[in-house]
Amino acid sequence: MPKAMRDVVLRGLEDRFTVHKPYESADPQAAMNAIAGSVRGLAVSGLKVDGAFLDQFPNLEIVSSFGVGYDNVDAAACAARGIMVSNTPDVLTDEVADTAIGLLIMTVRELPAAERWLREGKWAGQGAYPLTRATLKGRTLGIVGLGRIGKAIAARAEAFGLTVHYHGRNKQQDVAYPYHATLKGMAEAVDTLMLVAPGGEETRHLVNAGILAALGPQGVLINIGRGTVVDEAALIDALSKGIIHGAGLDVFENEPNVPAALIALPNAVLLPHVGSASVATRDAMGQLVADNLVSWFETGKAVTPVAETAGITRRS
Repeated sequence: MPKAMRDVVLRGLEDRFTVHKPYESADPQAAMNAIAGSVRGLAVSGLKVDGAFLDQFPNLEIVSSFGVGYDNVDAAACAARGIMVSNTPDVLTDEVADTAIGLLIMTVRELPAAERWLREGKWAGQGAYPLTRATLKGRTLGIVGLGRIGKAIAARAEAFGLTVHYHGRNKQQDVAYPYHATLKGMAEAVDTLMLVAPGGEETRHLVNAGILAALGPQGVLINIGRGTVVDEAALIDALSKGIIHGAGLDVFENEPNVPAALIALPNAVLLPHVGSASVATRDAMGQLVADNLVSWFETGKAVTPVAETAGITRRS
């Protein structure tokens, strides 16, 4: 365990394995070097695991990663080495979907600004908070990334009376929502974009100035996927000039560093990457990290392998 993780992970591993914690050493890298040859499993959270990192562990069999997104792990490099990679899907679906809808409502109805109005004494001193120009009523939501979380968001959005569209690499045969083969085409057809896309080079700056212009002046952008999916400079420009109405962001390009220009915008609602950040959900994710490692060494299979390594079986 190269970096500290939740206690639930340790509890799930320490009674079954020898767990090395180099982060407790005065020289973590030296401590890791000392045991690298005997390491057969890694439990990681947010740690960059690329080819150079993998080279340190000649006997590594599995990387159990905390989080549904695993762009921090080079799964292709792991697959080429016969190393299993697992993540923690499903257990965070509801929490993230709830956050996404909450962030949408906060953004459209300007709830953080309204709360500040009260806290700063303006309600008593200046009167009622100004009427919001936008409403959730009658909106059409375009979801980018209709996977487990995207579908959970869609179900919640329908309960609020929103019409749902989606865009992805392929049309899903068992989905009735209107499908758009291009993101620009969907942006032109909806007034609200919900980003649930993973990170990585394939999706980097997928939402750029052109997409924001297509979304239009009534448009609202919500991102609970990965910050790199949005061209942050283009978004700041679009919000500043009224090219879109507003944005609600839980993720950013260079976390935890958020541009001052974005923080200053009154039509941006910003959260510090808290989509799955409840004790119950994070503990469930941590338990799945441990369960994947236990299952791998007991049965030769991971509980939740990622697509790139799904066909890998444990070496005898």
